[in-house]
Amino acid sequence: MHFSHLLAPRNLPVRLLLPVAALATLLGYFLPWIEHPAAGLVVLGLDLAELVKFLYPVQQGDISLWREGFYLPLVAASLSLSLNAFRRDPLNSGKSIEKTPSGDERQARPAYPLPVRPALLLLAAVAALNLLPPAWTPRLLLSPEFLLQSIALFFCLLFVAVSPLAALTVAPRTLLEALGMGAASATDSGKAWKNARLLSLARATALAALAAAAIYFPLLQFRWVVPTLTDLYGQSLETGLGPALLFAGLAGLLAHALTDLAFAARAR
Repeated sequence: MHFSHLLAPRNLPVRLLLPVAALATLLGYFLPWIEHPAAGLVVLGLDLAELVKFLYPVQQGDISLWREGFYLPLVAASLSLSLNAFRRDPLNSGKSIEKTPSGDERQARPAYPLPVRPALLLLAAVAALNLLPPAWTPRLLLSPEFLLQSIALFFCLLFVAVSPLAALTVAPRTLLEALGMGAASATDSGKAWKNARLLSLARATALAALAAAAIYFPLLQFRWVVPTLTDLYGQSLETGLGPALLFAGLAGLLAHALTDLAFAARAR
């Protein structure tokens, strides 16, 4: 079997990669990052964005970090799910038209069965809603401290709402088929094909960049604050399962986005 076939978007392992990776990402985010026998001293990934505000070296500027970076895994998981829940995978990555034995044109088909799609969107919505700060109010969401979180929350929920439309950008031919331009535009090098391809490339690039940033910022900044937390606890700290599981999940989301990017780039 050719290696490129194994990485085809319609291939079962690639289709399973998205939900498994997103679920691993969220589990890693909600599991302990610092273990402790006392439940009140256990630190979850979800706690870090708020916790770091109260650390003295952070307040004094001795540790310079991007607090909102701890929320990137939620954004990456939510957008990856909402942009792919209703995806229709083309039967080929190029512009050639595949035919059935009877000579009819084969159309792109849904990657996930109907019962799975609402489950993916529900998971995307849960990830997005965890961007809300504790004890939030509408006024608090618009304050400078939480404005960036609020913007991210708005766009995550927006893409959940328009998921069937957003999923059309997965591949050039998928979008053109939805616009009723599949057969004509897939056989020429017109502006419609080029624009659809550019949109697919931008979508995959954005998801890949987001997954990479979601790996970099939380895990690196967590390492920066561990010495401070060690001093605060007055003992050596035991790292929980959360960071490793989060890394594995986000690596899966990154691989999924890069697969889409590769196939969009091959569409000529």
